[in-house]
Amino acid sequence: MPLQNRVDPFGQIRATAARGLFTGNRGILHDPETRTLTAKRWTTKAWIVCSCAFGGRRRVVMGRNAPSGNAGWTELFFLDEATALAAGHRPCFFCRREEATTFASCFAAGNGLDAARAPAIDALLHRERLTPPHERLSVWGDAVRTLPDGAMVAHDKQALLVVGGALRRWSFTGYGPAPAFSSRPDTRLRLVTPPATLAALKAGYKPVLHETARTGSSAAPTA
Repeated sequence: MPLQNRVDPFGQIRATAARGLFTGNRGILHDPETRTLTAKRWTTKAWIVCSCAFGGRRRVVMGRNAPSGNAGWTELFFLDEATALAAGHRPCFFCRREEATTFASCFAAGNGLDAARAPAIDALLHRERLTPPHERLSVWGDAVRTLPDGAMVAHDKQALLVVGGALRRWSFTGYGPAPAFSSRPDTRLRLVTPPATLAALKAGYKPVLHETARTGSSAAPTA
C-alpha cells in the first residue's frame, strides 16, 4: 500500500502511488515505527517545498532519519510547485536557495513589504492557511484570464490550474482539460492559492509546472 504522504492543492495529505516533482515538509507528522501519520497535520509554521534530489542525500521515507534516531521530519510529495504553493508551502531556503530568494523578493513586492524573510512569510501564510474555505476569495469564470500562471482555483471539490489564461484539471498524475462550465462567465470559482502567494505570482514568481500543464493531457485525471 502507498504511504500517506502526497499533498493535494487543498493541503490534504493522501495515499496514492502517483509520484511528484517535489518533496517538502511541515515538521514531524508520522510514527516511524508504523510509517503512518499521526493526527497532526503540521508541527511548524514553516511549510516548505524542496528538491527531491540534493547533494546525493538519501532518506528512508517516513522512517528515522534524524541523527538522534527520531523521525526528523515527514517527507511530503507534490505533483509540482504550483500544487505545493496552493497547499500553502513556500520554497526552501536550504536546497532551493535561488528559487526561495526570488520568491521572497516577489512575495515582498506583491504584498507591499520592504522585505520578506522566512519567519514573516511563514507567519502570514499560516494565517491564510487557517482561513476556512467558505471565507476565501473567489472569482468569476471570465476573470481567470487575469490570474497569473501557477495560480489554483476550485469548482466544488475539483482543483484547477491557471496557465495561459485557461484552466487545467488537476490530478495526482497530472493535468487534463478543465470542465467546460468552469470558465463560463457566470461560474464562481474559489481561489485555492493563498492570497499572499497569489500576490507573489502576480509580482513575477514563476513556479515549476508539471509537463502536462501545457498540454492538458494527463495519464489518469481524477476528480
